[in-house]
Amino acid sequence: MKLLRFGPKGAEKPGLLDDQGVMRDLSGQVADIGGTVLSDDGLAAIAALDPSSLPEVAKGTRLGTPIAGTGKMICIGLNYADHAAESGSKVPDEPLIFMKATSAIQGPNDPIVIPRGAETLDWEIELGIVIGTAAKYVSEADALDYVAGFVLANDVSERSYQKDRSGQWTKGKSCDSFGPLGPWLVTRDQVADPQNLSMKLSVNGAVMQDGSTATMVFGVAKLVSYLSQFMTLHPGDVISTGTPPGVAMGMPTPRYLRPGDIVELEIEGLGQQRAEVVADT
Repeated sequence: MKLLRFGPKGAEKPGLLDDQGVMRDLSGQVADIGGTVLSDDGLAAIAALDPSSLPEVAKGTRLGTPIAGTGKMICIGLNYADHAAESGSKVPDEPLIFMKATSAIQGPNDPIVIPRGAETLDWEIELGIVIGTAAKYVSEADALDYVAGFVLANDVSERSYQKDRSGQWTKGKSCDSFGPLGPWLVTRDQVADPQNLSMKLSVNGAVMQDGSTATMVFGVAKLVSYLSQFMTLHPGDVISTGTPPGVAMGMPTPRYLRPGDIVELEIEGLGQQRAEVVADT
């Protein structure tokens, strides 16, 4: 299934995308796409519905983040060896983790806002893992059982805040609008192999990133298991798994995002995003 949330910001309703690409309203069936709805039983109940019996959502309706009530967004740094190389960093021996504030999360096509004083705004296409069942001390062999599905993510980054302002990376990753997710949550039964998905990001039509999740250093199962050793992962939590090479920071002469730029990205089977970059007014 492809689950989504639609409507004005802060008042989104739950929905799904049917096999004909029509958005359907789930608000008469579930309260939202979060909590126990993300469990295997909750997803099975939605899957048992006849999509044609659900009200259609008007074309062009805004899409919000497809997950409600995300408690934490955990990001993995330097998880592609070639991206680590372009960043001038070595591949870590264990997953490098940092947090992105949940206030950064937004819909897939909402504008990306350049914060005041920012001059090095960068892009990072990433595979997002959405937790469906609380996970603590889970094995790698069982890890995927705790996953509700996957989502397209853009780990937008202000490099000067991240690298030049001391402390942790979090402040360079957490500005408002720095966490576009969606367009939909694709349930794990619809993703045959999360370690074999093509991914591409373009700026103003020029391809900047063209990679595959096959080159991740630490895969999905490893990451879920690893993180669960340190903290309980709750339904709706998102793990953003790192980015392939092609970010602005890695260019010989970096070309960072500016107002008016259009950022488009897609991961095989997970849909597309298209966002305009705007200045903070």
